[in-house]
Amino acid sequence: MPVGLMRLLTAVSAVAVLAACSDAGSDGGPTIRPTSTPSTPTTPVEPTEQPLILAINPTRSAQDIDLATARKLVSGATKSWRGFRLVASVQTVESDPSALAIVPAATAGPTIRAVTVGGIDPWKDPVRYPLRTAGPPASTQVVNLTIGGDVMLGRRVGAAAARTGDVSRPLRAIGPRLAAADITVANLESTLSQAGSPQQGGDSFAAPPAVLTGLRDAGVDVLSLANNHTGDYEHQALIETVQRVRAGGIQPVGAGSNLAEAARPVIVTRDGVRFGFLAFNAIGETPRATATSPGALSVRMPPRTGPLNQGDLTALTRSIQVLRASADVVVVLPHWGQQYTHEPVPAQETVAAALSKAGADLVIGGHPHWVQAVQFSSNKVVAHSLGNLVFDMDFSQQTQEGVLLELTYWGKTLKAARLTPYVIGNDFSPRVVTGTRAEQILADIRGAS
Repeated sequence: MPVGLMRLLTAVSAVAVLAACSDAGSDGGPTIRPTSTPSTPTTPVEPTEQPLILAINPTRSAQDIDLATARKLVSGATKSWRGFRLVASVQTVESDPSALAIVPAATAGPTIRAVTVGGIDPWKDPVRYPLRTAGPPASTQVVNLTIGGDVMLGRRVGAAAARTGDVSRPLRAIGPRLAAADITVANLESTLSQAGSPQQGGDSFAAPPAVLTGLRDAGVDVLSLANNHTGDYEHQALIETVQRVRAGGIQPVGAGSNLAEAARPVIVTRDGVRFGFLAFNAIGETPRATATSPGALSVRMPPRTGPLNQGDLTALTRSIQVLRASADVVVVLPHWGQQYTHEPVPAQETVAAALSKAGADLVIGGHPHWVQAVQFSSNKVVAHSLGNLVFDMDFSQQTQEGVLLELTYWGKTLKAARLTPYVIGNDFSPRVVTGTRAEQILADIRGAS
């Protein structure tokens, strides 16, 4: 985060805490609106009020506080809660997992995580959120975007699901959470055709086209096909996979019958906000799309496809700049990195910085099969790997762990970026976890970040 912005957030946070100690809504300090249950509407928001956020480190798990305890924190009567200590600096919260600050919504963003109050999220439901302070009103234009990791619906996953008579079973448990977002995105690491010969032996992944029903039921809107398995059954299978995804009501991105199709962005509009998506493969194995042949949009870079190719990177950054003109939010989905490590390779940092400079707001990666580092700034997020979402890699704990990246926009402005941990069970189905297991997964991300 820029130093100037950090100082501003720190100053505003300190003012908010001092104002909170007076607990006097009538003179411009924080107002706490009563609420009986999360489903009970509160008093309508005044035009000069904004949510007052209880902010914790963005790599901590979801926390909920009751209204009475929240009042005590805001008034200064309580200085700690559940191991969190009250501080006056947002900068402290960003670096200290045990810190908690009180921050006006107008000055907060994805560098912190908001504590819900009585089950109400200030970003998703600012109208009913009960803690308020003077300031610009919250946006009524709220859009939620969820991005998941690698989805492999073939091999043992497909066989186990087929035995139940429900080929989409692996997504059933987490499906409602995915479908709750306005836009849901994932990486499909399986072909939907076996029209050719397997190119990677037992690591060639193909799933029946019927899995598209489960993906649709889970609310998936966009599927990245820019990965090292889209080409597992040769050219015709790749082309059929792209066609079947599109015919199934989901937007494919990152692969196609030629370079023009593979490089073509997808734009999804929700509540007037345009989200543009690009995807690329840096791992190889799937052919590079060319002007006349099928494949994935590709960038050659370490650790798998040689030194960083500046021509590939320049072409990608130009595509981002073009997309920037027609999208309010630009999302790039790389398939990159080293497997089975929490640490990104240096080239990931280099490429992510170039993509962000070119205009990417979100750079959300996959392939390593473990969660990796996440960087938050005022209006951008770089997540190097979200881990496996559905896979049959049950040989280690880390390959069965992952996080959903759940983002909330107020209009075109990113206000929240939540990491929601899950664990893949013996039935290959991911389920959201809380408590100690969730904190362990997030600690791996924090340690690598």
